[in-house]
Amino acid sequence: MAQQDTDQQHTGVLPVDDEGFVVDTEECEQREADWRGRGTSRPITVVGNPVLHKECEDVTDFGEEFQQLVADMFASQRTAEGVGLAANQIGVSKKVFVYDCPDDDGVRHVGVVCNPRLVELPADRRRLDDSNEGCLSVPTAYAALARPDFAEVTGQDEKGNAVRVRGTGYFARCLQHETDHLYGYLYIDRLSKRERKDALRQMAENEPRYPVVAND
Repeated sequence: MAQQDTDQQHTGVLPVDDEGFVVDTEECEQREADWRGRGTSRPITVVGNPVLHKECEDVTDFGEEFQQLVADMFASQRTAEGVGLAANQIGVSKKVFVYDCPDDDGVRHVGVVCNPRLVELPADRRRLDDSNEGCLSVPTAYAALARPDFAEVTGQDEKGNAVRVRGTGYFARCLQHETDHLYGYLYIDRLSKRERKDALRQMAENEPRYPVVAND
């Protein structure tokens, strides 16, 4: 997801709060730097690339190769100045996303979610926020998109441990946006035809600020 206009390796499992949600707001600077420092930045795939338009494969192997993928995702996210990144955005069809995203109170959240599932919200929690949304895979384009201002995701962390993540405001939007990616949906797929056309026009008229993979 696009933003709106260390030497010591962290290996510990993130703590959980009294309700069982992961505490992803502690040691954010160190954890992000540890991941990024082990990774290599890769170019971003953009709308039209087939890997973005189909459901990704479940993560079942959490070994060394997968750990390197997560590190590369953090490095790529930082290069592109994003707040969230799904694996298919660097061309890998695996159900994992990383995030380094503030909520509406300015609190920073950093983490990894594999095989995510959005929890269905009860009617009284479905307050919609129609803020602008952008995507690293639709560079330079933004459009208003109504999404619930609260989100809860279940899945696994980078080691395969079960996790529950929740967010409000901008961070809730990020969780929904990145989960969508792993099931083959871009945010522009949720727009009207006219709005989608306008987003693609914005993309065509501007140059991305980070390396992208051309669609041949």
